[in-house]
Amino acid sequence: MPRLSVLALAVLGALSLPALADDGLAVLDEVTVSASTSRLPWSEAALPNTITVIDRAQLEQQLALTNDLSQVLANLIPAFAPSRQKMTSFGESLRGRQPLYMVDGVPQSTPLRDGSRDAHTIDPAMVERIEVIHGANALQGLGASGGIINIITKRAPREDGDTWHDVSLGASTALPTEDDATGTRASWLSGTRRGAVDFVGGASHATEGLHYDGDGRALAVNGVQGDLMDSKSTNLFAKLGVDLGGDRRLQFTASHYALDGDGDYVSVPGSIATGTPATSVRGDLPLDPPRNRSTQVAADYTDRDLAGGYLQAQLYWVDFAARYGSSPWVDFFRNEPGSIWQDQSQNVSEKFGGKFSWSRADLFGLPLQATFGLDLARDTTYQELLEAGLDWVPETTYRSTSPFVQLQYAVGDLSLVGGLRHERGELSVDDYVTLPVYGAQAVEGGNPETRETLPNAGFVWQATDALAFYGSYAEGYTVADIGRVLRAINRPGQSVENLVDLSPVVADNRELGLDYDDGRWTAHLAAYWSDSDLGSLLVYDPVADNYNVSRQKTEIRGIEGNVALRFGSGDRIGLAYAQTEGRYDRDQDGAVDTDLEGINISPDRATLFWERAWTGGVATRLQASHAFDRDFERFGSRVASFDGYTTLDLQARVALPLGTLSVGLENLLGEQYVTYYSQTTPSNDDYVAGRGRVLSLAWSHRF
Repeated sequence: MPRLSVLALAVLGALSLPALADDGLAVLDEVTVSASTSRLPWSEAALPNTITVIDRAQLEQQLALTNDLSQVLANLIPAFAPSRQKMTSFGESLRGRQPLYMVDGVPQSTPLRDGSRDAHTIDPAMVERIEVIHGANALQGLGASGGIINIITKRAPREDGDTWHDVSLGASTALPTEDDATGTRASWLSGTRRGAVDFVGGASHATEGLHYDGDGRALAVNGVQGDLMDSKSTNLFAKLGVDLGGDRRLQFTASHYALDGDGDYVSVPGSIATGTPATSVRGDLPLDPPRNRSTQVAADYTDRDLAGGYLQAQLYWVDFAARYGSSPWVDFFRNEPGSIWQDQSQNVSEKFGGKFSWSRADLFGLPLQATFGLDLARDTTYQELLEAGLDWVPETTYRSTSPFVQLQYAVGDLSLVGGLRHERGELSVDDYVTLPVYGAQAVEGGNPETRETLPNAGFVWQATDALAFYGSYAEGYTVADIGRVLRAINRPGQSVENLVDLSPVVADNRELGLDYDDGRWTAHLAAYWSDSDLGSLLVYDPVADNYNVSRQKTEIRGIEGNVALRFGSGDRIGLAYAQTEGRYDRDQDGAVDTDLEGINISPDRATLFWERAWTGGVATRLQASHAFDRDFERFGSRVASFDGYTTLDLQARVALPLGTLSVGLENLLGEQYVTYYSQTTPSNDDYVAGRGRVLSLAWSHRF
């Protein structure tokens, strides 16, 4: 039975889930799990939950419009906040909480000092599909309070002796055209299988010009957080697999990704009062432009017949550095009042980890399937000021040991699932001194610890061949942005033990849903409730003009649904909708009283698409996205508002005698609008319009 909310295979990472639908809100057929990266080797296993699979065909449709994976997610998943179209993902949420980004099951997020750059660590040319698990869960570990976005890289041919080469060339520009608006991209990948050895490897390079809004004005570059426009990126990728005989396999994966701003433009602030968006002019930045660097290596070992069960093991290493643009510091060294010191920071994070699981079906001769596992992780993060040569956030190391168990019991058409994960975490910070601007305060280090047991449980009832119902309860967790707390201490005599609340942000996700698929109609509907007694929110501080972490009770409610109809020989239409409401306890009296700000929650959104195969060689997709108006209240009074907008995109694929031509028109009607983030963030510098009409052309060929 096809099922959108297939159980928490999703929660566990890279799966081989063939997506049958073409709308990005994929209906999943019977699941065949990939040997190297999944943690549960059966089709219906752990936690009933909503999962979206974006396969390669759907990716290629969206990449004809944009090369930004955040924009791809926003186009296809209404519960995902509208993309900021920037290098930073600051303000992009899933179901009102932060998702955990992964590449082949390897975590990309850096919660100890969340720099919001984890959405850009690999080039889309290397990606086979993206699996999105909606809602909090803990089975992949730290960071998945809003869900999981698992990016799965390309795999080698299945048949011995097969070889393929993928070549792609593309370009994009604003319409009407502008001299500095051109972007280019090129990629080459090759995959082969020879006997017991298989290999995939390749490279990509892309450049991006200046972006323009619907009125033909240049968009403002984000000189501090980083921007995708006026940038270039390069990705080197390799994956080597060896079959060791029997049911054993060893695989090595390596990737190096670099995204660099060119720094050719500076922003000119806009005006919220007059409705004038910020813009860009040519100019020189005071220091180096923002950039991303991500290098990761993973080794996966599987044995499908170890003691009657299925062993999976993964070791990984991630080296990540995110440089931010320069900012002025007033009297930085506390020796010259009124002086300006220009500096820029860089987040550096190194992760080591291991994931181990052993699964067995028909345990004790019963229709019982079980997975036992252990996750080990060490994340070392610091934030440095490059010009001053000082650490803004001291080196901070988080070590965790997390055993877990997951069970499934089948009784006829009813499947019962449940499990536990126990997190044992320790934070290590040595004695350190804060920056001179904070008074060079000496802070005593410490080793705060946390212990948390996180359960999940649920059911799936296959009512008919076409209809299934499910329900679940799951807890996900992360840690608050500890770096924001440690870096800004301005009082003497402080210690890490007293400053840091290492109590995890535990978000429970309760969900009820149904799925229907009769071969012509597909539909999914889910309602969810997500609460945190001790949440982690970004709350605006008007005095410091920035966002700080606030630990407050939060409650989020929402619904998600989609329906699609296939008719005729080549037509398909579909509609998807997501509505989310979130409130938190601002005055900390035990009752929620204030709407979550736009930085923490997305607007209600609807998407509509129509796909048609005109001939055997020509196909189109027309898609619309609408973000609804929203007011934000505090203690019953409106404090902010958002004016919604609608965008329309058109994509076409044409088979050529050699290869395929893709044509994309993003924002087809040239809608002029101010982004959701900009409308809900009180800053003239960040009052930025959305991208206007964009023409993209790409040629691709597999041989």
